[in-house]
Amino acid sequence: MQPSTSSLHKGISTFVPGQQNLLAQDISLPAAVLYQSRIDNNLAWMQGYANQTQVKLAPHGKTTMAPGLFQQQMAAGAWAITLASAPQVQVAYHHGIKRVILANELVGKSNMQMIADLLQDPDFEFYCLTDSAQHAKLLADFFGHVKTPLKVLLEIGVSGGRCGCRTPEQIQQTLDVIHTSEYLQLAGVEFYEGVIHGDNEVTLIKQFVAHMIEQTLTLLAAKAFDTSRVLLTGAGSAWYDLVAESFQQARLPSQIIPVIRPGCYLIHDTGIYQSSQQALKQRSQVACDIKGDLSSALEVWAYVQSIPEPGHAIIGMGKRDTAFDAGLPSPELLVKPGDGIDNVVTLDSQWQLTDIMDQHAYLSFPEGAALKVGDMIAFSTSHPCLTFDKWKQLAVIDDEYQVIDMMRTYF
Repeated sequence: MQPSTSSLHKGISTFVPGQQNLLAQDISLPAAVLYQSRIDNNLAWMQGYANQTQVKLAPHGKTTMAPGLFQQQMAAGAWAITLASAPQVQVAYHHGIKRVILANELVGKSNMQMIADLLQDPDFEFYCLTDSAQHAKLLADFFGHVKTPLKVLLEIGVSGGRCGCRTPEQIQQTLDVIHTSEYLQLAGVEFYEGVIHGDNEVTLIKQFVAHMIEQTLTLLAAKAFDTSRVLLTGAGSAWYDLVAESFQQARLPSQIIPVIRPGCYLIHDTGIYQSSQQALKQRSQVACDIKGDLSSALEVWAYVQSIPEPGHAIIGMGKRDTAFDAGLPSPELLVKPGDGIDNVVTLDSQWQLTDIMDQHAYLSFPEGAALKVGDMIAFSTSHPCLTFDKWKQLAVIDDEYQVIDMMRTYF
């Protein structure tokens, strides 16, 4: 008998509703684990922020590539899901997501065909970016050939940054191609402020967003848009307050729909995005006025595999299991096999990972601590995107550590 596909992947092999508990070792470790209550908290907090600043929320799905989480975000009030590639869009569509922003240029015949096929559904609303006459011509030729209308957003960038028109001449050349195409429809302006760096990033980003607003209003006055509803969209996970609050203060005309696209808020972390959120709350009164805050919803649980020296343990978790690009995972909880929820121990800063390899991590801990081989340790992470992409399935638990769902990913 062949095993099911899911049972061949690490983590939770087979989900049995109501019969598995993390503390009882009912799932294989290492395992990536999501706390549903913390996800619910993060959903409510960010949707509350978007509502308070009067912007639409189109969270970036590349963080998790978990359609089950996309569905929760939409149910909580998100306006759309943002994605980064045509295959990602296809995944979202086939899991019921009917409004998508592809925050990227759509390039290549197969990728364009994938989107053209989805656009045969009249209920599917799709936007992609273009930032050059050359790229717009590729889109115009393909979608003209298949006779499928395509909504495009003009991407404007910064010198030394990522994609996006750099000069007024590039903008005009791109617009000229769009306006001469029967099937391309200019539907808005897109930007990404996360590539702006300098001694005073806050000021630089505010100035850039103000320029994007001005550019959009100029195009609106010139009747450059082909749609009655015009998108103005920016914001990653670090500076979304500067974008949203600039949009709100601009008192945009009703034709313009302001959209922000943070993605990491749903999972959050105890590293770079925790630091970003703390900085954000120091500058945003709106964020401070919203009850509570974002909470880290992801942990990687693993066994103590060896204690070859006092104060030095080897953990059965490595680069194949967790992000390490923005800091090593942080030990959070210690559980002795057989102990229940009342005996979960919270670890302090004396417990630290010092190095990580493909399948192992080095843990430094107080020499007098009662740590044994086979004990379980939960680690929080920094940069959730690069932990999620290491797992095809994640266990979802309640606050009693009962496994209540299995979240699949499609990277």
